Amino acid sequence: MSDDLLPLDDVMPWSVAPMRPGRPWVTAPDERTLRTRWATLLAADTPTRERLFHPTRARTIHTRVPALPLPEPAGTAPLAQESGPCPAPLRFTHGPFDQQWLIPDHRLLDAARPELWRVADDRQLFAVEQACPPAPKAAPTGPALTVSALLPDGRSPAGRPGRIRPLYRRPGAVEPNLAPGLLALLGKEYGHDVAPEDLFAWIVAAARPAPKGCVVPLTPDPRLWEQGVALGHRIVELTVRGARGGEKPRLPGGRRPYVRAALPDRPGEPRYDPEDESLWIGEGRISPVPPGAWEFEVSGVRVLELWFERRTGSGEAGTLDAVRPASWPQEWTSELLELITVLALLDELRPRQRELADGPRLARDRLVEARVLPVPPSARRPASVLDHREEGPDGQLALL
Repeated sequence: MSDDLLPLDDVMPWSVAPMRPGRPWVTAPDERTLRTRWATLLAADTPTRERLFHPTRARTIHTRVPALPLPEPAGTAPLAQESGPCPAPLRFTHGPFDQQWLIPDHRLLDAARPELWRVADDRQLFAVEQACPPAPKAAPTGPALTVSALLPDGRSPAGRPGRIRPLYRRPGAVEPNLAPGLLALLGKEYGHDVAPEDLFAWIVAAARPAPKGCVVPLTPDPRLWEQGVALGHRIVELTVRGARGGEKPRLPGGRRPYVRAALPDRPGEPRYDPEDESLWIGEGRISPVPPGAWEFEVSGVRVLELWFERRTGSGEAGTLDAVRPASWPQEWTSELLELITVLALLDELRPRQRELADGPRLARDRLVEARVLPVPPSARRPASVLDHREEGPDGQLALL
């Protein structure tokens, strides 16, 4: 690795490991399924409830844990005693580009990463490292980083998850998660103030995969900086799909995907016809689907194929994961059309992203001279954000 390619760990020092639910049934592509699974669990007798729960070393139906930091937290009594309604499912990002639902109950999640939940709000953005280095002598397949405005679980389709890096260390867009002094140094280089969101946009556009995580080039060229920042903001805008009051992504007229033949109630594996740019799902057909959308990969896995796989599997018989919709929900079709649009538009930006890697680079020595590097250990630890009481096990005050 070039000395002037900075580890993302030095640019955004605080990171969190991916969530580890421990059981597949606590997430689903639709909200209704989660409520049905919860009702099925609570209707069972104790031995059956234990089996359906899928106990692990970290969680059983007798485990006592504090509530997650939410406006309306779930209960904290052991699940063996639970009789209440399902906690309101939470929209979250499952792996790259897949928006699903999660039961936000700490009793269900082996490693929920509460420090992420404390800083998740409508001003936060998360950079998720894919941390999948390219194969020897092969080009990287897909982005090194993905972005989420929703709470992400950080899972990787290749099974090698990276780290989750919030843009801000505190709620309300307070205290950017950036190397102390870096914004000031870049401001001197470019002759104007640099906002945290602009540096985040540059990172999203310029980050590259490396054997030990993502790396980021910084540039001394003000013009290249402006181009990279504009490109990064566009990538973020597309990826968050209208969050933060933005517009939903749309392809130009004549290029927008439509359902040409209705999708069947039980779709099978999708197949793609590049000649007429059609995506076939059984007898159902969507077109036009640009080749760049169908071929779009993260960590070497096609995003659209993985999206379908997560919605057409049957789950293991006799488990809560087998509780799934009886037929294809209409909202999934709308989400599919939106995902195709996002991937197609992102694919069009890839050549411009590659151009950033060929520009001049700000020397690492410059950051050392400015005392931006090495990063102080305190910047790598989470900030204290406890501005309200958090409920501990059995309703007691959590001591954190």
